Amino acid sequence: MRPLKILAIAIVPLGLIIAAVPENTTRPYKLTAEELLTEVSEGRQFMAPDEVAKMLVDKDPTLQLIDIRSSSEFEKFSLPGAVNIPLENLLSPDFEEVLNQDIKLNVFYSNSSNAANQAWMITRQLGYKNNYVLQGGLNYWAETILKPEKPAETSPNEEIARYNFRMGASQALGGGLDAAATSPSVKSDAPKPVIQKTKKKKGAAGGC
Repeated sequence: MRPLKILAIAIVPLGLIIAAVPENTTRPYKLTAEELLTEVSEGRQFMAPDEVAKMLVDKDPTLQLIDIRSSSEFEKFSLPGAVNIPLENLLSPDFEEVLNQDIKLNVFYSNSSNAANQAWMITRQLGYKNNYVLQGGLNYWAETILKPEKPAETSPNEEIARYNFRMGASQALGGGLDAAATSPSVKSDAPKPVIQKTKKKKGAAGGC
């Protein structure tokens, strides 16, 4: 998906999301529209399918995929190891410890980037820093990882290596061959995001 199209889609719910997240004096994180727009326009929230696929194949323990579609959609198909937090339940206290932590690197996904972007913007407004969006969602995942287009034989070595990695990843994630063995030297174009640690909450004084 082109960056301008992604930006246009993200701008539409931007004001509503900023208004929807309540002011909270214990969490002085709420960004201005300009600050949030800057992050969106620079695409800071995105993780490329190749990077997510590599982390899955490597069984990276820091990756946590979060499917924000409905439970019925999640039951029909989901990415390996994903947990289901429907978008409408995102602000439930039950999921705060999942979304606001410094152990896992959360990656939201839906069918496209739209709903996942909304989830990211809401959590970003709350000051949660370890949340990202699977670029293009499941639609782009299917196009790039599950059914990658074979490049021409005259294509640059880098493009051929990327295709080989994607084919290997597709087989590995579907229970087939080991992608690492198929293409051991391939590296993702996108740098791996660094988990940003948050300050631990202080326990309430007293109590039982």
